[in-house]
Amino acid sequence: MQKLHWIQQRIYNSEDLVRQCNVWRASGKKIVFTNGCFDILHHGHLDLLAKAADLGSILILGLNTDSSVQRLKGPDRPVTNEQDRAFQVASLLCVDAVCLFDEDTPEELIKLLQPDVLVKGGDYTIDKIIGADFVQSTGGKVEIIPFVTGYSTTSIINRIKSL
Repeated sequence: MQKLHWIQQRIYNSEDLVRQCNVWRASGKKIVFTNGCFDILHHGHLDLLAKAADLGSILILGLNTDSSVQRLKGPDRPVTNEQDRAFQVASLLCVDAVCLFDEDTPEELIKLLQPDVLVKGGDYTIDKIIGADFVQSTGGKVEIIPFVTGYSTTSIINRIKSL
């Protein structure tokens, strides 16, 4: 299979991803879900994704659409558009599937996919993680992965602006 096609196949719409999750579950795979904007992909993102992937067999990344990022981060974001961000994260070996979501939170997507493990970065506590109650109510786990200090998209943007 050509590498470009391999990357493109990892970007799903929600309906197709639900069907694929059913296939993975039927073959005994443990599904891990995380989400975010992943604007200006950096070391901190890659650390989180690699560690999240180690918590199961399949890592699904819910990716905020451009309009969702703008509502959350402001009119100057994202720096990188949703198609490019999806392509970038889908190209990572540790990511098995990417699905864009337009809502402010991934709650609907989490309920559709019913992951075994829900992962967020170290700036969250379990009571602040959207979907944590749902995942735990279905027997799943919620994991918080500590941040790698010194890496954030905002700090990269601020550093560029100061040049």
